[in-house]
Amino acid sequence: MDSRQPCPPRGGGERDVSSDTEQRGGLGTFLGVYTPTVLTILGVIMFLRTGWLLGHLGLPKLILVICLANAITIITTLSFSAVATNIRIGVAGAYFITSRSLGLAVGGAIGLPLFFSQALSVTLYSFGLAESLRIIWPALPLQPVALGVVLGVGLLVYLGAGAALKAQVPIMILIGVALAGLAIGALARGTGPGFALEPPSGELGLWRGFAVFFPAVTGIMAGLGLSGDLRDPGRAIPLGAFLAVGTGLIVYLGVPVLLAFGAPGAILREDPLVWTRIAPFGALLILPGLWGAIFSSAVGSMLGAPRTLQALSMDRLLPRRLRGRPGTPGQAQGRRALTPWLLISLAISLVAVFLGDLNAVAPVVTMFFLTVYGTINVVTALETLSKDPSWRPRLRVPWWVSLLGAIGCLFAMVLINPLAGLLAFVAEGVLWALLSRRQRELRWGDARRGIYEALVRWALVRHANRPMSARSWRPNVLVFVSDPVQHLDLIRFGDWFSQARGVVTVCELVVGDLLEEDLDLAARRRTMRKLFLQERLVVFPEVMVVSDIVEGITQVAQANGLGTMDSNAVLLGWPKDRGLMTEFLRVMRRLERVRRSLIIGRIQPSYSMPRSGAPRTVHVWWGGMQRNGDLMLLLAHLLTRNAAWHGSRVEVLSIASNDLARQQTETYLSRLMPEIRIEAQPRVIMKPKDRSVRDVIHAESAEADVVFFGLATPAAGEAESYAQRIEELAGDLPTVFFVKNSSLFVGDLLKSGGA
Repeated sequence: MDSRQPCPPRGGGERDVSSDTEQRGGLGTFLGVYTPTVLTILGVIMFLRTGWLLGHLGLPKLILVICLANAITIITTLSFSAVATNIRIGVAGAYFITSRSLGLAVGGAIGLPLFFSQALSVTLYSFGLAESLRIIWPALPLQPVALGVVLGVGLLVYLGAGAALKAQVPIMILIGVALAGLAIGALARGTGPGFALEPPSGELGLWRGFAVFFPAVTGIMAGLGLSGDLRDPGRAIPLGAFLAVGTGLIVYLGVPVLLAFGAPGAILREDPLVWTRIAPFGALLILPGLWGAIFSSAVGSMLGAPRTLQALSMDRLLPRRLRGRPGTPGQAQGRRALTPWLLISLAISLVAVFLGDLNAVAPVVTMFFLTVYGTINVVTALETLSKDPSWRPRLRVPWWVSLLGAIGCLFAMVLINPLAGLLAFVAEGVLWALLSRRQRELRWGDARRGIYEALVRWALVRHANRPMSARSWRPNVLVFVSDPVQHLDLIRFGDWFSQARGVVTVCELVVGDLLEEDLDLAARRRTMRKLFLQERLVVFPEVMVVSDIVEGITQVAQANGLGTMDSNAVLLGWPKDRGLMTEFLRVMRRLERVRRSLIIGRIQPSYSMPRSGAPRTVHVWWGGMQRNGDLMLLLAHLLTRNAAWHGSRVEVLSIASNDLARQQTETYLSRLMPEIRIEAQPRVIMKPKDRSVRDVIHAESAEADVVFFGLATPAAGEAESYAQRIEELAGDLPTVFFVKNSSLFVGDLLKSGGA
């Protein structure tokens, strides 16, 4: 079983339209893929526009246009065939491929416009058929005839995909008869090969001609839309699609040559029904094929639209009122299950008839189809680049070929109608933004994850080959919490300290035995991830089971990281008792040995409420003994770079016991600040003889929003007394952080421009 195949849902969860338990339809390669695809390709453009293009462009340029257009469609066929040979394609093939590779948000943004394009295409083809019938019967009313065609198509599709596709076989015969008639007439009564060298009119450029012709080859996914009705999609889709595309290419290369033999350039340019002049029996032989081609295209669109809508419903992407009863995956293709979606598709097609002229809608419809084709190419390129072990298609396509196909689709959109292409992109972008708001748990792979992992691996390999320096040092913070909800303030500061320059990992430590405790660690991580998304915190959740908090901190801090990108700063919350603070200080000695800095923070609940009318203030108490000042200043600087702390003022404070010490410290700090390019105001305070250092600090920083202190390494046996001094120093100050710099570049983080 393919590792990318979705697993069956658990306990009443949402059903996947691609479940392995799904009962497949009974259609094979010929009826299920080849017939609808080739009939969509050999359509109106072939009958009504090929001669006109030949008259304006000339044979060599038209052959070039045909080859360029078919190159794009051949690449797209290769791309979706590769996907079809790698996974079992579910209902609504194009939507399935997109949503299961790029996620439901992208899939829905493509799937909804695809559905409307398919439904509106039925109306467009119905108008085309009605207009062509008026060639013979000019008095026919346009809208009533179009309504009748839509209803006839809907009835035929209601009888089932098999019945609708079997009805297309006679249509294919009629098209074959029309082609044979063209060949016989051109060879029997043609003006000779001299016209092939007749100069073109010059009224139509090459790329404008490409824009007119390209819609002729955009029907390559007609069979892909019936993927859920196929016995063996993995075999039928590639084989049927390639046979249809090959047939279309051969026919489109042959028709211009026959027309070149059959009529002069002036007639080709003036008469859209030039086929009737060339073929024996004229309109009697050609028009049935033309009408059949238009009708079959309408049938193909009506077959695809309800299946796309059904797949969107089963993935819960439609409004609740439109979802109806989803049914089981095994019932997905039954007539009863499909009827509601068929009726909705039919209703949209009928309403569109009353809009009258749909010429303005037609380009946008084409654009939506092209965005689908381009996305399929992007999907295949991403899958190939990601090198996921699950990407094992029987048909392999180089990534650059698929990417070239995607660029070709974008190129075609620009040539055909830039405004319509822009409208299509805007509509799909809005849909993607709306669907992205809905947090969903996917049960299938995402090609983008594979790309990201490939990029991460590529970067890590090169990262390891670049020596670490003080200039390239970034704060990768590891935050330890016992309860993420209760310690959200601490986590938020960890995110602020990284300031989008480092990686922040939040580790929930659970004391217990991994073998004895009934713990769902994955569920805890999901809960944490959901919480952090709601709080807009860019952090990575982790859950670790440890036998002891202190030992757990040391062990996790050593192991955390990926490759050479490991955590270099540990952030701990203020402990509830002095005994645990003492243990934290003992941990600090161990962290120092493995080059992990330590930050211990006590945060008041009101820290996020600045005083009205006053900017926030950050105090950094500069001791100058343990060389913690550079890391404290760097953290203060990064903190004030965040939007929540915009406009904050950083003050670097120091205490002097005499005038000489005060002057020396002021001189040093005044030179240091411009050199390190951190906006901070130095201030040296003379300590009165009758006041303690603690009293001076509390008097100066009582109104500060955040206060930074340095941590010294207590001597053996003095951890408990040092913990007492820390608690006394913190006192009633609002929010304090004690920092021990144990990085590789103690004292050099600022001098090298690392900020």
